[in-house]
Amino acid sequence: MLFDLAWAQICAFLLAALLVTIAPGPDNLAVLSLGIARGRRAGIGFGLGCALGCFTHTLWASLGISAALAASETAFMLLKLAGAAWLCWLGWQALQSPGARFGAVARSSEARPFSVYLRRGFVANALNPKVALFFLAFLPQFVSAGSPYATGQSVVFGVLFALQTVIVFGLLGWFAGAIGVFLVAYSRRLDQATGALFIALGCRLAMESR
Repeated sequence: MLFDLAWAQICAFLLAALLVTIAPGPDNLAVLSLGIARGRRAGIGFGLGCALGCFTHTLWASLGISAALAASETAFMLLKLAGAAWLCWLGWQALQSPGARFGAVARSSEARPFSVYLRRGFVANALNPKVALFFLAFLPQFVSAGSPYATGQSVVFGVLFALQTVIVFGLLGWFAGAIGVFLVAYSRRLDQATGALFIALGCRLAMESR
């Protein structure tokens, strides 16, 4: 087995990771609201961006950066405020959106490159110190105690977590976008709701402690 991992160990991790991913949380809410308000491209792009952000946290946890973040109040605060500012900026952008006009099915957001939403989701996830600390606490629970391959196992688990998140968030964005097609006449209000949600998530992140 890769890095001395047993199949039972991998299956237990995937089950726990799936339960964590589908549990209601900021990322799920963001993907859902953006997909409903802006369409499949936005929902899937943002969701995949969040999933790719997990690779960053895996790297941080493996290199010990997350441990340093947990030990440094200043580092945690700076990253937390940067993440909160980014979420609030996304919310402000959504509030400024004119929405769909005259019930048009093709929304202006669909003209934006997929990479725009992918980047936004990635940055939103990568700048969230709470996610970094989660990985720091979550991954070691499945790593073999005293194994010489502990770092390799952490990397494998981190990659598996990100891959299953790609699937879950991709499907979430797809179905949210499908719902949004039928709500296009209300896209302005949906954009406002999305903007308010992102700002609320940003404020929540700014006020959270470790």
